[in-house]
Amino acid sequence: MRGGTPGGELLSPVEISAASVQRGDVIQVGGQQYRVADIFQLPNGAKRLVFDSGEWLTLHTRTRLIALRLLRVRGGDPSRALSSRRYRA
Repeated sequence: MRGGTPGGELLSPVEISAASVQRGDVIQVGGQQYRVADIFQLPNGAKRLVFDSGEWLTLHTRTRLIALRLLRVRGGDPSRALSSRRYRA
C-alpha cells in the first residue's frame, strides 16, 4: 500500500526493527495506527517507542514490524520514486 501526500511525499511500507525505527514512523497495533513521537534506548539493544497518544511500546532486538514511513521526493513524480534506476526516464 503506497499513498501519496501533497508536496511530493510518499508513504511506503517498510520493515522496522529496534535498530531501524525512526521518529514519524506509523505503526499499526490492534487495528489502531500510532505515530512514533520519541524513542528511548534500553539495555541489550531494545528501544521504547513513545507514540503521539502518550502510549508506549517496547521493541526488542528480534522484533520485526511493518510501518508506514514518509519518503520525501525532490522534484519529479512521487509515484516513480521507488522504481529502479533502469526504468527512470
